[in-house]
Amino acid sequence: MSPRPNFILFVTDQQPAGLLGCEGQALARTPAVDAIAAQGCVFDAFHVATPLCQPNRATLMTSRLPSLHGVQMNGRDLPHGERTFVELLRAAGWRTALVGKAHLQNITTTPPAWPAPGEPRRPLAARHPAPGAHGQELWQRWEDDPAHELELPYYGFEEVALTIGHADEQHGHWRRWLRAHAPGAERLIGPEAALPAPGYALAAHRQAWRTALPEELHPTRWVAERCCELLERWAAEGGRAGPGAPGRQPFFLQCSFPDPHHPYTPPGRWWDLVRPDEAPLPASFGAPLHDPPAAVRALHEAAARGTARKSGHGVFACTAREAREALALNLGSLGFIDDAVARVHATLRQLGLDDDTVLAFTSDHGDMLGDRGLLLKGGLHYRALTRVPFVWRDTAARRRPGRCAALAQTLDIGTTVLERAGVEPAQGMQGVSLLGQMDGSIDRSIAPPADRQIAAPIDDRVPPARPHLLIEEEGQRRDFGWSQRVRMRTLLTPRHRLTLWAGQDAGELVDLHEDPLELRNLWADPSRQGLRAQLTEQLARAMMEAAETSPYPGRAA
Repeated sequence: MSPRPNFILFVTDQQPAGLLGCEGQALARTPAVDAIAAQGCVFDAFHVATPLCQPNRATLMTSRLPSLHGVQMNGRDLPHGERTFVELLRAAGWRTALVGKAHLQNITTTPPAWPAPGEPRRPLAARHPAPGAHGQELWQRWEDDPAHELELPYYGFEEVALTIGHADEQHGHWRRWLRAHAPGAERLIGPEAALPAPGYALAAHRQAWRTALPEELHPTRWVAERCCELLERWAAEGGRAGPGAPGRQPFFLQCSFPDPHHPYTPPGRWWDLVRPDEAPLPASFGAPLHDPPAAVRALHEAAARGTARKSGHGVFACTAREAREALALNLGSLGFIDDAVARVHATLRQLGLDDDTVLAFTSDHGDMLGDRGLLLKGGLHYRALTRVPFVWRDTAARRRPGRCAALAQTLDIGTTVLERAGVEPAQGMQGVSLLGQMDGSIDRSIAPPADRQIAAPIDDRVPPARPHLLIEEEGQRRDFGWSQRVRMRTLLTPRHRLTLWAGQDAGELVDLHEDPLELRNLWADPSRQGLRAQLTEQLARAMMEAAETSPYPGRAA
């Protein structure tokens, strides 16, 4: 066997953990991912560093929290001065490529929400931008300049096949391919060209439409086909394909799907894979909320007044029908993604490379999907938003199927890849390698939690990699009717979650063992004030531990 493994990391966009068959979702059609999970380790308490697209994707790349790598919110490019784990792999001899969504730089020309028009704006930032090209992923730039390309290597990726955006309205290399491969197909894109979908409430808010684009032209299929072509070319260029081939150069491939992010537009047969009337409501939908935080109250009050904003990107209070539609269409998109994963995995096996390749699967953040009557994301840290899938299937010689209940986080992925590759992380990377947790993972005969929200008991045989997690969020928008943008921090332990919002007197304290659906806020409970003080101190200490340590000092003074 080759001592240097290949890696394929599958990444989805806006997928809560519980939507896979291996996570207990009875309606899921995900046999390919489930088969990978059956050979690997499934993490039951894996969370993001922040439930926002750009910041958490930057954390994936750098193994650093948003407060350190600088992309605390959407709308900031990842600074070129930040070293990525992919750069380290490439320097150590791995071929590196990204196919699909990157979102490490801004993708739209929409003006920021902060500072708002008319608010004071200082002309100079305190931090000088690091050298390097910015604005490379702006979709309008790809449309205006047919010759525009990324400057490679792109954050360590020596090859990139890019798709930019969501739903069927994507740009970048995929749109150029579509124009060349299927002239005239662009007229099938978007809600105006959509097929009839009577009865779908989300269509009225442009949060879903039945795309007229056939699945063979859809970005999800395109991502799979480009990955397969890349694997075939690498195998041909690397000499004899097969395990342990002499002189074979190992590779790292990130296969990144832009779905199931809203607007929900699974193509063809995937639209009807699950019907909304088949989709169950979450157990928390319509359940009484005890002392909910101000943000949740504001969302439900807006819905009661008929002023809920349902056409944007922010979280809103939804109807039962909207929640069922969202779940059904998410499951359809994930069925299509699973079909794409199956195509890539089949190519890997045909090339004789499967036994030498680590396969991993995760997502950048979740979606409320009806949890406590809410949809989409933003300004909340319920596990529907912060807990995402993480599956790791090692090479044939190191596979140990099981489930791991220990707390883990997005910033641990890059560090785990580096340790498995035998490459030292950069100083200042905050990730913890999870290989030790997986080597001692609990037996697969222990059933996963039935409601997919409760972490399984910690396996006492393996010390946890992390006693707690720190989750950050810095928003641009003034959601919930607040006078300032949303800013929040969360401490998550195996038993409790403590969340604080800047500018709000009250926070949220939940006992996850007593209240697995997170319905009872104990912040003001007189009997829990000692616990609240203890966890608040623990949050402060976690933030201190997460402070910048890079670079090392050059002198004593």
